[in-house]
Amino acid sequence: MKDSVQGFLEALGIDAKMHEVSVLSKWEEIMGSAVAKRTEKKYIKNRVLYLELNSSVMRGELMQQRSEIVKKINAVSGVPIIDEVHLA
Repeated sequence: MKDSVQGFLEALGIDAKMHEVSVLSKWEEIMGSAVAKRTEKKYIKNRVLYLELNSSVMRGELMQQRSEIVKKINAVSGVPIIDEVHLA
């Protein structure tokens, strides 16, 4: 039954969206409270994680850690859901 439901969700394209929502809801757990407090907006579109931060210092630090963020997000998701990170 579980495989049938999983296949149905994948066919509708809902499966990926569920992974995205799940990962974004765990943002503080994944990145820590310092990053979470400075994150104004976060969303995933076309396999790109968009982050809007209220700290230029934090933006600079995260700019250097973009590949690590991709690895963390995909590891938590269990499937690759993002390929890059865009910081604003």
